[in-house]
This record gives sequence, structure tokens and C-alpha cells, in this order.
Amino acid sequence: MGVVILLVMAAGVAAMLTRKLPTAFALVLLAVVIAFLSGAPLTGENSVLDTVLQEGAPALAATMVAIILGSWLGKLLDETGIAGTLVRKIVEFGGDRPTVVALGVLAVSALVGTVTGSAPAAMLAGIIGIPAMVAVGVPKVTAAGTVLMGIAVGVPFELPVWQFFSTALDLPVDTVRGFMVKLFPFALVAAVAYVVIENRRRGTEHAWSLRSVSARPAPRRERLGDAPWYALLAPVVPLVLALGLDVAIIPSMLAGVLYALVTTTRPGEMNKRLLRTLYGGFEVAAPPLALFVAIGILLAAVKLPGAVDALEPLMKAVSPQNPVLFVLVFTLLVPLCLYRGPLNVFGLGAGIAGVLIATGIYPAVAVLGMATSYNQVFGVADPTSTQTVWAAQYAGVGPQQVMVRTLPYVWLVALGGLCVTAAQYL
Repeated sequence: MGVVILLVMAAGVAAMLTRKLPTAFALVLLAVVIAFLSGAPLTGENSVLDTVLQEGAPALAATMVAIILGSWLGKLLDETGIAGTLVRKIVEFGGDRPTVVALGVLAVSALVGTVTGSAPAAMLAGIIGIPAMVAVGVPKVTAAGTVLMGIAVGVPFELPVWQFFSTALDLPVDTVRGFMVKLFPFALVAAVAYVVIENRRRGTEHAWSLRSVSARPAPRRERLGDAPWYALLAPVVPLVLALGLDVAIIPSMLAGVLYALVTTTRPGEMNKRLLRTLYGGFEVAAPPLALFVAIGILLAAVKLPGAVDALEPLMKAVSPQNPVLFVLVFTLLVPLCLYRGPLNVFGLGAGIAGVLIATGIYPAVAVLGMATSYNQVFGVADPTSTQTVWAAQYAGVGPQQVMVRTLPYVWLVALGGLCVTAAQYL
């Protein structure tokens, strides 16, 4: 039966790759089929309806709340001009030096990446940052990749991501935070190397084809001027509270929202801005929320006793136990997290991670190391991820071009994370 379940998983991957089914729908369908194949009854204990669907759907509720708050804060950073001000100040400082401007946009992208991920983060940093880079001669592909590499630098400190891995892998937030902090140096070095090396290799290109950008009227925040200097600390507030003062994730995110609001908004306008940005945050958060509901359902299915018993011997037979083999094998498998592949943690990879933990093949913290290492690759180089598509299209290039240019750098980040995992947890 284990072989049949694996074949069903492969069919699910094919459906997602060919876009026959949206990822969230495919994961729910997979979960239900796996549950029935595992011998789960329709109702009752360890059942399809009561365990997989009823208990699985809200399993990642804490992560969903964190996602909503992150999206809310992201909308505030956009509407109040905080993100735009950060980018403009960096561009003014960099002048006409392409590498300096790119490094500045990289830093802003990293800061935004600690607040929210995916396309909203790329837009916050890229709407001003990409045209600014291209205007001083940074090649378009390099400019798009700079924003994405910067977001990846911020991901190890993105509080909703901490909450996701904590809930999905049943690990304390402190454990997740500890490993994510160890990933940060690899992501930072790779991002800086990308900017410096790619700018030197490609030289300067003084061409700009996004006429629609210059033709648009100035956004409202630009007409109103820059945000106050003290408001620019808003993205740092949740991080200082969660990382420095050990405050829980959701209160830390709420503090960031309140700080951004109070430092930029007159008292009489606060209520309207709160509601407007909150509703806008829900619109941004809707796609990941649907995905996290589906992931929770899939995790509930692969943890059923029947699924664990069926998959355990197969997974043990193909999973390397030697630390060196662990690093070599899973480094070679890095491309499987691209194109919504089977090791994409925000897809079927979450189910595989659940199987590895449920069957006891690897300790949960080792699975954390593997999953977070792959996440650093997916968030930058996957041509199907929303942030990669947006950044590439906005710069006027193809997502595959960005993938080819960035993949070597993030592959090395994954290698670093897997080495740390093997050395500490295997």
C-alpha cells in the first residue's frame, strides 16, 4: 500500500506541475485519497471527516493569524510610505553607483522580508527599487534577482515562517528560531556575492523598457512626502520584540502594526486607516491562507496510523542515515523543490516532512533543517512562485532567466543549511 500512496503523491505533483489543479485543491484531494488508502474510516477516531478534514483544516491556525498580521503590516508599510521612503533614501545615498544602489535595495528587501513574504514583499521593495537599479545601469535580470535575494536574507527572521515550521513540525518556536538564525549568514553571504559578482560580470546596461512605470501618476504616498525617520523603524519592531525580548510572535506582529500606525497617522484618521489596511491585508493573505488550510489537512492525513505503517519501510529504505550521504543526497535533490515539486515545503514537501517525522526516520529538528534550507531556494529561484514571477515581469525579463542566474547562489545556501543540519542533528 505504501507504493500506491507514493504513486498517488506523484500523480498529485504532476497535477500541480501541469496546473491541472491549483496547489491547495490538489493537496486536499491528495489528503483524502491517502486517508482512504490508509484504511481510515469515514467518521470517528483517525477518520477522513473528523481527523483529516475537521482537525487538519485549522491545524495551522496560529500560522494563519501570523500571516494576516504580516500582510496587514505590509499594507501599512505601503500606504504610509515607509517602504518607499526606505528605498528612496537608499537610492539617494547610492547616487549613480550601480553596486551601491543594488546593495542598498538588497538591504531594504531583507528588512521587508522579515515582515511579509511572497509577492507583497517583492512589490514593497521592487516598485521603486527595480526602476532605480535599472536607471543606474544594473542589468534587468540582476535587478529582479537582487530584490528576491534580499527577501531571502530576511526570511530567516520572518515571524510567520517561524510560526509555520513550529506548528507544522510540532517544534517549539525557540528551536525553529535557533536554526533559522543559523541560516542567516549563508543567505546574507550568498546575496551580497550575487550583487557584487553579477554586477561585475554583466557590467552596466542603460536601458529601461517599462514605459508604463514612468507614465503612471505618482502614488499617493509620494505626493504626501516621505515617512518620518522614526517610522522607518516599524519593520524592526516585531523582530526586536520576538528575537531580542522573546515576546510571542502574534503580540510582536501586533506591536509592529500599532507602531507603524501611530508614527505615521493622525489620530482622526487612525480608524479608517486601520480598517482599510486590515481589509487590504486579508486580500493579500487569502492565497497563503487557503494553502495553509490544505497543508494542515495533508499533514493530518500522512500522520494517520495506517499511512505511517505503510510508508515507514519505504521511506527508511531510501533515506540516507550517514551525515555525509545526507548532505550529498539532499543537496543533489534541491531542484525538486522548484516548479512546485515534491520537496516544496509549501506543497507536497510538507507532507513528506510529516512522514519523515511520524515514521521516526529523522528527528523533527533535522527535518526542520532540510525544509528551511529548501525554502531558501524556493523563495528565490522557483519560476512559479509569486514573488519571482512579479519581480521578473516588473523588470521586463522571464522568471526562468531569474532562476538560471540566482539558482547557483541559493543552492549554496541550501548546502550550508544541510551541512549544519547533519553536523548538529544526525
